[in-house]
Amino acid sequence: MSIDPRYPIGKYEPKPFSEQQKQAWLLDLQFLPEALERAINNLDEAQLNTPYRDGGWTVKQLVHHVADSHMNAYIRFKLGLTEDKPTIKPYEEQDWALLADNDLVPINVSLTLLHALHLRWVATIKDLTEEQWNRLVVHPAANREMSIWFLLGLYAWHGNHHVAHITTLRENKQW
Repeated sequence: MSIDPRYPIGKYEPKPFSEQQKQAWLLDLQFLPEALERAINNLDEAQLNTPYRDGGWTVKQLVHHVADSHMNAYIRFKLGLTEDKPTIKPYEEQDWALLADNDLVPINVSLTLLHALHLRWVATIKDLTEEQWNRLVVHPAANREMSIWFLLGLYAWHGNHHVAHITTLRENKQW
């Protein structure tokens, strides 16, 4: 069976609330910056500019995308925890990946940002009540309500998803 290179760990599958699942997803968020750093360790500029698949983003774009995405996620969590069913702002991730900072700013800046961001993010959510996990945000592009719990799983998956893009590329290229 061939793995879809767009989804090397499969698509996100929501799971019901449990303390065990919460701890697993919180650890995924907590350790994502280190996992991403390990995934890109010792890659040279040519390798960083290699797409993870035909038609896909480069490794450099992936790293910057994770920072962009998770900054948006952190704000979405805070809005969901402090407002009643806020409508969250979608963004054009494909267009963001083409902005100048993706070429001009070294990826270590996005990695540093992710370390700080994930420290704050996990501190914000690690002790939420089950009631808080059930708070909702409205995602207009998806045309649906999403719970904070759903978002925790989604972003835990999202980080692992992009780390797997890089590690799979490395395996395939034998880097």
